[in-house]
Amino acid sequence: MSRKLKNGLICLGSFAIFSIIAGCVSTGGIAPHQGHLDPATLATDSAIQAANRDAGWPQERWWSVYGDPQLDAWIATALDNSPSLAEASARIRQAMALAGAAEAAEAPQVNAEVKLQRHKWPTDFFYGPGELADTTTWNNEATLGLSYALDLWGRDRSDSERARNVAYMAAAEARVAQLELESNIVRTYVMLSLQYAELDIGHSMLKQQQEMLELAQRRLRGGIGTDFEVSQAQVPIPETRRKIDSLEEAIALNRNRLSALAGKGPGAGASLRRPQLKLAAAAGLPSQVPAELLGRRPDVVASRWRVAALAKGVDVARAGFYPNVDLMASIGFNAVGGGMLEYLTKSKFNYSVGPAVTLPIFDGGRLRGELGESAAAYDAAVAQYNQTLVNGLKDISDQLIRMHSADQQATFAAQSVQAASTAYQLAKEAYEGGLTDYLNVLQAQTSLFQQQLTEQKVAATRLAVHADLLVALGGGLIDQGDNPKPEALAPETVRVKAPVDE
Repeated sequence: MSRKLKNGLICLGSFAIFSIIAGCVSTGGIAPHQGHLDPATLATDSAIQAANRDAGWPQERWWSVYGDPQLDAWIATALDNSPSLAEASARIRQAMALAGAAEAAEAPQVNAEVKLQRHKWPTDFFYGPGELADTTTWNNEATLGLSYALDLWGRDRSDSERARNVAYMAAAEARVAQLELESNIVRTYVMLSLQYAELDIGHSMLKQQQEMLELAQRRLRGGIGTDFEVSQAQVPIPETRRKIDSLEEAIALNRNRLSALAGKGPGAGASLRRPQLKLAAAAGLPSQVPAELLGRRPDVVASRWRVAALAKGVDVARAGFYPNVDLMASIGFNAVGGGMLEYLTKSKFNYSVGPAVTLPIFDGGRLRGELGESAAAYDAAVAQYNQTLVNGLKDISDQLIRMHSADQQATFAAQSVQAASTAYQLAKEAYEGGLTDYLNVLQAQTSLFQQQLTEQKVAATRLAVHADLLVALGGGLIDQGDNPKPEALAPETVRVKAPVDE
């Protein structure tokens, strides 16, 4: 038998023995338990089933359905200047950099090292009194080293894939932050629109109350009125002025809030004009809810990438149970003594090459603990994903129920305003003709303004609920291609039999 063949068999036999010994550290009994929900199995309620199915998924600029150029410009400014989005963007860059560092472990590693040292040797029981005792020499070395991990069990590959999945998760979470910012701006803008409408009603109320006071005073001067009527007409005016002042305060505060959401100082809000919102599109659903929901909502997509990352974490932990083989090589020069550059001569040249094998035999349960932690973290991520999916479908149903109710309320509120307006006009005409007292007019007027306020609140609710529905559908920020593939959501050792698992 040739020497090379003999050495090869020895290496192969050693590797087989090491692999068998690795079974001493067992993975038995440690595996993920959670399973993923299939969106198609989630029952839908009557609200989802009855919704218009021709609406399609929201566009990225979903707020444009309100037809307000000022809102469009304000959100564009916020997306460019928001500190919260800048923070999310920085987290993406950080995660991508870490992914690059993890991926680098799969590539060959080359290192060079040069040492030039002047060494003074002592005279003592260890060094002397030999030739080096009490001398000073050059101890120099130059080495070029190469190492390459064979990654037989995919540990490094799984680790780099885990890091990439974390980066994709960070990108999806940035979309969550962006959608939340857009939603907060729209909600605040809708509230600002409502407060302007309430302010108009307040001014109208004050004007009519002042007119009623003047009428009561004229009736008193004409001898057909009383001081009590004049006093009654004076009572509501201060309270109405207080409400007007409160609304002006609320408008100023919402301008400040919009400025902060846009990443600007409070002074920027002063340039905001009165909102001009109108809802041009009816509420509806795409045809593939809930089947495509998992690929459209940023929070669901982020949860899926978290599951994919932790699935790779399980693979990394399991690969630690098996032998690790690295190829190592180095060439260089080294010398103790002689001239400063003498170590670079041919006689000082050396090299080394060969495999380096490490394997666990007994670690006191460390590897089992790490695998158990990874499996539990994966199960927690799957449970969180399932809950996020359930909450997403519930959110859509909630907004459809609210939208249907708001539509109904808008019809009833308009009817109430019409009836209250007719009642007020009749009461006012009767009072002017001396057929009734001022109290009836005051009650009719109060009822009218209350119904007008209700109508404006219902209109604002319809705008806000429409926004909430578009947000619940994902806001158009995620493309189906941004999702992990279904097979990436489970550890490889769950999908296929592990190489050794005894």
